[in-house]
Amino acid sequence: MEPLSFKLNTVRDTPKDEHLYPGSSMCAGCGAQTMIRLFLKVIGKNSIVVNAAGCMTLLQTYPLSNLSTGWLYTAFACAPAGAQGIRDALDSLIDQGKIPDEKINVLVLTGDGAAYDIGLQSTSAAMDRSLDFYYLCYDNEAYGNTGFQESGATPYASKTATTPVGRVNDIGTLKPKKDLFEIWRAHEPSYLATISPAYPMDLMKKVEEASHLKGPKMFIGFASCPTGMGFDPSLSMRVARLAVETGIWPLKKYAHHEITHTILPKFTPVEEYLKVQNRYSHLFNPKNEEAISRIKEQVLLYWKKFGIVPKSNSHS
Repeated sequence: MEPLSFKLNTVRDTPKDEHLYPGSSMCAGCGAQTMIRLFLKVIGKNSIVVNAAGCMTLLQTYPLSNLSTGWLYTAFACAPAGAQGIRDALDSLIDQGKIPDEKINVLVLTGDGAAYDIGLQSTSAAMDRSLDFYYLCYDNEAYGNTGFQESGATPYASKTATTPVGRVNDIGTLKPKKDLFEIWRAHEPSYLATISPAYPMDLMKKVEEASHLKGPKMFIGFASCPTGMGFDPSLSMRVARLAVETGIWPLKKYAHHEITHTILPKFTPVEEYLKVQNRYSHLFNPKNEEAISRIKEQVLLYWKKFGIVPKSNSHS
């Protein structure tokens, strides 16, 4: 696979071509749709998207499409297997001289339900085979397309349709969020990164950087979700930015056997992030100091592993 023919240094270098057009069935303020738009700006229309069942399946409502790329829909568990079939077929056709020998990208697109849970086995197998593909997980931290039920990505203290707050449980989700970054990193992919729609240049630079490498190129994106997380659609980018500024969503990459944080957080108090989302409203009426302190502790423990400690007392 050839690398991209341009270099992203400033926002002026952003490719002007659009490959995700207006008019989809997605919810207003969908952070995932913004990430996909930016992702496709970089890899271009000469791509085939392999989509596992989830929210983004609504991008394609037969017979209409608002994408300039190819599209294959699969069941929850098998998008990476579908990507393998497409990659093998393309390579075979190129070898036979039936199609031009040119860059054709294969992009797996899944939500956290498929990435963290149902499709983890097929993703592991694809990485183990060193499949040359991109994988974008839009992580809205629940099974969003079927009513916002708990997934392996759901963070501690978030209420979901299957972890409601009531007399028996006043916390919501009791388990911590699964660390998919580390699970994927154990496979030693060619490239691995976290991204956010609120940091478009960071996102596009990572995709551009990954294009120079052959093999699995894995991305986990924070998908701010007004419908499931519970906030006004106009606040979508603010929520995504607060996730990074509080240190809850680290922006980082793993390449050449090294982890690098690409944006360092301001360590804004975590309450600023939590209180704007209905899924955490039970932590403030009345205020649950114990649960909020536990969330702060999780953030601190993560950053301390990398020798980064907040300068302020926002997380104390």
